[in-house]
Amino acid sequence: MNVREHWETIYTTKEPRTLGWRREHLDTSLALIETLHLPVTAEILDVGCGISTLVDDLLAHGSKQISLLDVSSSVLRTVRERLGETEKRLSFIEGDVRTVQLDKARYDLWHDRAVFHFLTQPDERARYHAQVVRSLKLEGHVIIGVFSHEAPPRCSGLPVQRYSVEELVEEFESDFTLQRCCGEMHITPGGVRQPYLYAHFLRTS
Repeated sequence: MNVREHWETIYTTKEPRTLGWRREHLDTSLALIETLHLPVTAEILDVGCGISTLVDDLLAHGSKQISLLDVSSSVLRTVRERLGETEKRLSFIEGDVRTVQLDKARYDLWHDRAVFHFLTQPDERARYHAQVVRSLKLEGHVIIGVFSHEAPPRCSGLPVQRYSVEELVEEFESDFTLQRCCGEMHITPGGVRQPYLYAHFLRTS
């Protein structure tokens, strides 16, 4: 089963409230985004958006330029239906973050909660890094959330790459500078503890 088929199967066969990564609101992401003091016209890309309510909260705070990227067409359809008329203000991009065509130097903020840690091979992470560099403006921001070393070694039936702060910095330090980091303890609907590591990077080259 390829990546697209895997996530389509999950999103079309499971109830949203049972999904292990589900949170009512992405509080840590929102708190980090608030520290950036971005203008409402800032171009924001949410990578692996899923059916999270981050877009709802960003819209409620006035954001006007949000692009949602996901490999699952059913996910993007669900979000369109949930947002109704509001979705006309958004851009929807269906594709794999490693290969999808993204506009060059378009985005002020690249947000990713729980996509990067599924890239367990160095070549996958290199392609991801290249996508960020290509599509993010100079002095643009990256906010990324991954499993820390204390988290389970698998998620949603797939292996994950777990990180320390130093290891995450090593992945991005050639073009980005760490601004801040923090932890988050996520509890799945089934009661599993999943410690996350969040980092905010600034693109400096």
